[in-house]
Amino acid sequence: MTTPTTQLPAAAASYDDLVARVLGGDFGPDPRTQRVAVAFSTRQAVRHESRSSGYRNEVLSLRLAGAVGSCAVEPGELPDAAIEDCVGADLARLMAHELRPVQVAALDTYLMHVLPHTPANGARPWSLPAGSSLRKSRARARAVAGLVDADPGARVLVVGVVNSLLEALRARGLSYVPCDLKGGTTEWGEPVRTDALAELAHCDAVLASGMTLGNGSFEALREHALRHGKPLVMFAQTGSAVLPRFLGSGVSAVCAEPYPFFWLDGGPGTLHRYRADAPGAAR
Repeated sequence: MTTPTTQLPAAAASYDDLVARVLGGDFGPDPRTQRVAVAFSTRQAVRHESRSSGYRNEVLSLRLAGAVGSCAVEPGELPDAAIEDCVGADLARLMAHELRPVQVAALDTYLMHVLPHTPANGARPWSLPAGSSLRKSRARARAVAGLVDADPGARVLVVGVVNSLLEALRARGLSYVPCDLKGGTTEWGEPVRTDALAELAHCDAVLASGMTLGNGSFEALREHALRHGKPLVMFAQTGSAVLPRFLGSGVSAVCAEPYPFFWLDGGPGTLHRYRADAPGAAR
């Protein structure tokens, strides 16, 4: 049985265009009238069993009614005062906050409120199993890698290194160029590049983290993919409700993972996958 879909708003032409349209009321109620009830940060450190290295995450999240929007930050960089700034503030003001992660979290919160991850809004659920953090990480990686429309042997630029994702790409016969601002090496000793834009011309597809919204590099990736007709797949804890608004405007697919994230709970979970060519997708 086919799930009915509704015609969604047209794809955003840029991040700034999306913000302007939200402020202009194109997506629903005036964000000046929508106030954040709760603001919080989530911090974690992890080293999966059998892995030789670990990592840390920190995420800012804002709550409006039943919606939670999020933006990851570099650990330790979010001042405590930012959380205080957000509580009780209207979303329009926060979209113009001096800190970009606050801007992104506010936009994500608004869009989660008006366009939640439902089949009617273009999302297709993907179940994550219960289990260890590594089991869930690998299951998520399979869901993400399956969205990359590329033939075996293609070269994928991975922006935001997650070892499970690299593992899943290899299982599909895809090669990759790992890139992350922190540099270093992958679990298998491969050097991690730090300049994603310098690698774009040498890759056939791009797989990027939603953190690119928070550090300001998303637009360059989107514009390159749109100009050259390359697949751009986004895996998103940051901006999970923002990135589907770019389907057909440079973004080819999104694996959206709103709060609470897979690493917070050992029980089953749900991801939400979007494709630009799905019925009802924004154009």
